[in-house]
Amino acid sequence: MSDTELANQWDSVRTSFSTSIMVDTALSSLAENLDGPEWPGAGKKDTPADYIDLPFADAVELLKGRGYPDTAMEQLIEILRETSAFDDPFGDMVEHSAAAAEAENPVLDNLRKLGIPADFPIALSNLSKDAKEFCELEKLSTLAEFAVFAQGMSQNVIVGGDFKTLLNALSHIDEQAIAQFLPFRPGMKGLHLVEGIGGIARSLRSIEQDKLKSGGEPSIETAAAVGKLAKHFSDDLEAIKSRVAAGGEPSREVMVLQNPTIEPIVERLLAEHLPQRPPAKKTGWLGRLFGR
Repeated sequence: MSDTELANQWDSVRTSFSTSIMVDTALSSLAENLDGPEWPGAGKKDTPADYIDLPFADAVELLKGRGYPDTAMEQLIEILRETSAFDDPFGDMVEHSAAAAEAENPVLDNLRKLGIPADFPIALSNLSKDAKEFCELEKLSTLAEFAVFAQGMSQNVIVGGDFKTLLNALSHIDEQAIAQFLPFRPGMKGLHLVEGIGGIARSLRSIEQDKLKSGGEPSIETAAAVGKLAKHFSDDLEAIKSRVAAGGEPSREVMVLQNPTIEPIVERLLAEHLPQRPPAKKTGWLGRLFGR
């Protein structure tokens, strides 16, 4: 069999085996339960987990480095394929266990109590770049996935920074801490557009903050980030537009932030998504005298 064929088979079998309940079982034990030959590393404790995250070339290199014969890759593929077929009857049990774990997840329960949508994208949070990259690496795109991952996280996995701070805040319902990372308004339920823009405003460099306070244009990156929030919180935006159209002042919309330092910045960023008001009509002294 050619390397190309083996590589294709490897990619297929390692993907399907990634959800197996036997991913951490010794390969020698898996081979014993099959009709094929013994795994050449009978005295070793390597498991499918050692290999399935690796592309074909790297997996082959690891097998060679551990002293396995050239035929070991074909045998590894066969062991994983046949074990997967055996593993299928356990699928319902695995799904049930996952559903039960999600139902008993304290972070998800707290999200429900706070009215925070579990499907809120982590990309729209105010987590640090490092924390977002960690979530992306672990394929955590929503708060729900964040919560489930955190509950199933091994005690040996050490996390810090914003990831740990947000996890602790959600675990103990620390509303002030939650508001540092999510567009959350302490004392109220749910997530909000104005708080989301506030998170962006706080993260800007002082030079851009000053520029926006003076009525300047936001950077392309900042405008794009606010645009994504406006799209996600479209209902919030429409409600704000209605109030402004009825005569409300945009400055009152941002007063909920209770932060005079960033309120003008948020108002400027929000203005990009509100109808432009016509400039006040200028009148001369005769007009003012006669009320025109």
